[in-house]
Amino acid sequence: MRIFAEYLDGNSPHSIAEGLNRDGIPSPSGNDPERNPHRQSSHGAWSKSAIRAILRNPRYTGYEVWNKQRRDEVLLDVQDVALGNTTKMRWNPDEQWIWSEHPVHEAIIDSTTYEAVLARFASRTRDRVRRQRPTPRPYLLRGILFCGVCRRRMQGNWNNDVAHYRCRYPQEYALTSVIDHPKNVYLRQDTVVPRLDEWLTGMFDPANIDATCEQMAAVAMAGNEGQEAKRVMAERSLRECDRRLAKCRKLLYEGTDPKIVSEWISEVQAERLGAERTMATLAPAPAVTKDDVRRMVEAVEDKTRMLADADPITKATLYADLGITLTYEPDRRVVVVEAQPRELWAKERVGEGT
Repeated sequence: MRIFAEYLDGNSPHSIAEGLNRDGIPSPSGNDPERNPHRQSSHGAWSKSAIRAILRNPRYTGYEVWNKQRRDEVLLDVQDVALGNTTKMRWNPDEQWIWSEHPVHEAIIDSTTYEAVLARFASRTRDRVRRQRPTPRPYLLRGILFCGVCRRRMQGNWNNDVAHYRCRYPQEYALTSVIDHPKNVYLRQDTVVPRLDEWLTGMFDPANIDATCEQMAAVAMAGNEGQEAKRVMAERSLRECDRRLAKCRKLLYEGTDPKIVSEWISEVQAERLGAERTMATLAPAPAVTKDDVRRMVEAVEDKTRMLADADPITKATLYADLGITLTYEPDRRVVVVEAQPRELWAKERVGEGT
């Protein structure tokens, strides 16, 4: 396979992605966009992370592999256990992976090639030591700020003792992709947060609350947009899971090790459960009136009053509770703000400033 051969020839994942895009070879998401709606921000381009994922995937050897990852429950905030836990997927050591006894599909590479790729990865990371910061940095917009050019989440970047956010699409995706993206898109946190707080406080100020409720009620009436596409994808996932479960049963009848098949069944059932949960959330939204919204925003009013004096962790939590998402449009130096408290949302614009 070209990707493996080029990597063993000394090429980096990014240069491999460049070559694939230059030659017009579609990426996995570009080849089947309907099954990868969450990858739309890549615009069909190959990324170095996709190349790394392929290089480290043992299934290309023809064997089925289970137990590559585990689910860990971790505290949202070690200083406040009352906030509860969240689930993190983490990689297990290679020696804990479970390999099928025999190949289950046609191999693309042999085991020797795969082991050579892993050895090169290990040689490049063996001496790297991650430096632990003494204190966490207050990225208030982490996870909620998006680049308006490529629609990807912008990453926190500490520069000159000030929190910034940046999008380096060309660093992740090959420059030969179709999107015209600046080399770097930067935004200072302190140019956004004061105006964001001012907007939120104004939206839920008693003098403006009636107009806000009318706006939110009107938008909520159209809240089913895009639901049908999600339903189609969930139904397709359910059918695919059923097909794989049928294959598992066939393997059992053919004498495959039950322990291995049971691991596979567990993974497929977990995927099926996720699709079922998605289906359960796709019920049409009921009609929402101005009075309904007025009752819902009472708690939001209390939260916005806390913004001015909130510490960074509390403020970031408030943004999450209010359902804030931001999109930075660098050509206009404008941040588009969306707030979706309790499944309702309103939209306004906040200028970045100079």
